[in-house]
Amino acid sequence: MSHDTYEFLKVTSADGVGWIEYNRPPINTFNHAMLHEMRAALDALIADEATRVVVIASALEKHFSAGAELQLFEGIGREGMRDWAEYCHGIVRVLRGSPKPFLAAIHGLAVGGGLEMTFHCDLRFAADDARIGSPEVNINYLPPIAGTQALARLMGRSRALDYLFRGELISAEEARDAGLVDFVCPPGKLRDEVGAYAAMLATKPPEALAAIRRCVIDGGARSFDEGLALELEHVSDLAATRNFEEGVRAFLERRAPVWGRSADNET
Repeated sequence: MSHDTYEFLKVTSADGVGWIEYNRPPINTFNHAMLHEMRAALDALIADEATRVVVIASALEKHFSAGAELQLFEGIGREGMRDWAEYCHGIVRVLRGSPKPFLAAIHGLAVGGGLEMTFHCDLRFAADDARIGSPEVNINYLPPIAGTQALARLMGRSRALDYLFRGELISAEEARDAGLVDFVCPPGKLRDEVGAYAAMLATKPPEALAAIRRCVIDGGARSFDEGLALELEHVSDLAATRNFEEGVRAFLERRAPVWGRSADNET
């Protein structure tokens, strides 16, 4: 399935895997329209029952993202920036609150807001030619797409502070060592490796994927006992689904399970 209503994104979905690819040549700078398209694409693929997992990537050969178009910030003022950041935070909440897994395929130059959206994906794959950075400090700014909060959780306090204080580009290998990237591969294999992982996820039962996300993302931000309580609710809810019955039955019968849709799975 191809979505043709976007000017600055390439949005497709096939075999359970949706792709949102930044597509604003020459370097994928974000303007208001592209930001609004991103929110619309996220909403559409999350709502699409046939899409089980979503990948954020770039359709350009050498650039993943160059961040916001800085001309937008001339004279923006406090209230204008607050509106921009609140809209960005809304996108973050969609990403982190999604029942579907999100992956990122990062290559080339990857900085600013387009990169920061990937901080809220579940796993990040990077080509070994990627140059990654959050240089906002150099214009007396900080990453507004919940970058500070995501980085503190991904990298740890000290590494996040050093990364943001410096505002420098780092290699894909350095990003992996710092916890910012999970997998590094040759540029020519990036799409295939991400696609293979996404295809694997698309075969998993959707309720379990959603529950795992909630327990790790939400539970990880709570106290241990609160996380246990959240896990208890989800494990109990999963046991009441037809897909759980199917999983147990298929295991006992030594066959592949046939998963149903999330909406049809309450017993």
